[in-house]
Amino acid sequence: MRHVVVISTGGTIASRWQGDGYAAEAAGQEVLAAGAVPEGVDVRVVDLFTVNSSRLTTDHQLRLLHTVHDVLADPAVDGIVVTHGTDTLEESAFFLDLFHADRRPVVFTGAQKPLDAPDGDAAGNLYDALLTAATGRDIGAVIVFAGQVYAARGTVKQHTVDAHAFGAPDGLPLGRVEFGRVTWGRRRPRPAPLPMPEPGAVPPRVDILTHHSDGDTVLFEASLAAGARGVVVVGTGAGNANPQVAEAVRKATANGVLVAVSTRVAAGAVAPLYTGGGAVDLVAAGGLLAGTLRPGQARIAVLAALLARPVTASGIDGTEGADGTDAADAAATLRDILEAAPQALPASELYLVDGVGK
Repeated sequence: MRHVVVISTGGTIASRWQGDGYAAEAAGQEVLAAGAVPEGVDVRVVDLFTVNSSRLTTDHQLRLLHTVHDVLADPAVDGIVVTHGTDTLEESAFFLDLFHADRRPVVFTGAQKPLDAPDGDAAGNLYDALLTAATGRDIGAVIVFAGQVYAARGTVKQHTVDAHAFGAPDGLPLGRVEFGRVTWGRRRPRPAPLPMPEPGAVPPRVDILTHHSDGDTVLFEASLAAGARGVVVVGTGAGNANPQVAEAVRKATANGVLVAVSTRVAAGAVAPLYTGGGAVDLVAAGGLLAGTLRPGQARIAVLAALLARPVTASGIDGTEGADGTDAADAAATLRDILEAAPQALPASELYLVDGVGK
């Protein structure tokens, strides 16, 4: 018998019609009762919170991270399933993956249709997630949706309402679930996990700012004035902005603010190709290229680096803080996160072999 713990956090998979819209309200046991449990799998449910995932905060994600850590302290547990709203599922999954230091998997799933929908997708997604959690090993945090198993890193929600909601624009799924079994593909090893944030850690502010025609630095400056310790610049094309933004990045990084550069384009990596405020200048100003991470996960990378290497007030200017860290430590950690090779392989490198991950 395999033992899986389901951590319920709300989302569409726990939602019902409220008269003028859907809202998360169902407890985890109700969600579990909506479908079948794979043979040979025993399930225990933990109701952590019940919210629509667009309302999620870093405090929620930290609670989830520490709950997962506590659950896996029991050696009898074979894996964890997290039921989660799809709006921010890719952010929570990547957040947990960065800190996950256990061979046993954490499997995120959800639904595009509410729990009371007669043609809903909750039952199938949950069944596949339970099967993956019961049998997977050394895969970190993954997303299971519509019969596919995706690495947390690089996976994004690609459709607002379609049942095939998730995909990896720059890689292929790690595996697939069909006919009651999981078939795994070849993959790269996971990078070393980050040190766990201390319980009660105060999350730093990290903002996302999108560049566009007529773009200026008004919102960038407002973000810093609000206390942001990290900023994600969402550039055009391969990560481009303009000279004014590049100068704002230079000033911010000189003051210990972490800046990552992503793109508003759906696929492809950011790259230092252009000057004139492009990625060449943003990197010269101290910005770090986010590779193939889309903006939401690039923000999680910055957030995780700051939580793993907290910067005290005295460490912001580059001098060592009271806890022995400074902004350079956090920047080095962020660079390691952004430059880590994703588990998912491009199509040219993938071949399917049965049993990998068991």
